[in-house]
Amino acid sequence: SKRTFEDISSQIKKLILEGVLKPGDKLPPEGALSEQFNVGRQTVREALRILELSGFISVQKGFNGGSIVGNNILKRTSDLLLDALQMEKISIKEFTAARLLIEKGVLYEAIDNATEKDIRDLQRNVEESKDLIAKGKLATDVNVAFHSLLARASKNTVYALFERAINDMHLDLRRRSSPNFIIDKAAVRAHEQILDALIKKERERAIRLLERHILAISKFYKCREAREGGDVRGMFGL
Repeated sequence: SKRTFEDISSQIKKLILEGVLKPGDKLPPEGALSEQFNVGRQTVREALRILELSGFISVQKGFNGGSIVGNNILKRTSDLLLDALQMEKISIKEFTAARLLIEKGVLYEAIDNATEKDIRDLQRNVEESKDLIAKGKLATDVNVAFHSLLARASKNTVYALFERAINDMHLDLRRRSSPNFIIDKAAVRAHEQILDALIKKERERAIRLLERHILAISKFYKCREAREGGDVRGMFGL
């Protein structure tokens, strides 16, 4: 049988999933929950801890603090994937294979579903990256945001959710590598070409450009010589 605190967390989770408790709602204080479930406060704390770790609630400190119903599930999932990547439970090869599959699907649907606003947002992103590079600044975060904008343009919520996890892992890999303007410059050039193909609805060309872009980045991650300052230009056709 489940331990008591697991049973309590399951009951509260069920109320959240059924919509009885909604994001922003405040749970009763520990004392009230303790009386309601007829258990000690420590058991209630353990139950709330499970809910917090799984992203169903957030615990705020202070006079007006308490347990607030939220929706941080995806962030928790991304954190777990990041932990697995950092502990080398997920290889670069596995990450790249998953990224290729997800982002090809994203781009495929974005070509059909992108609105004029989506196109403008993507164009602004590319211009912002180019401006940063022209000023001698890194454009890593802006370049990664390009892929989030593509996911939004796909109008597929599932793709957008997966893309967020992929981007978190990608950013972690970039930040653990030495800053490199060549990669940022190559990325924005690839994004500009992908966007051009998207606007023209040249599906095969867009997918081919995306695949080449992702595989080049993956090669950089896997190559120790590149990380130590070797010849990066050849990887990106520069």
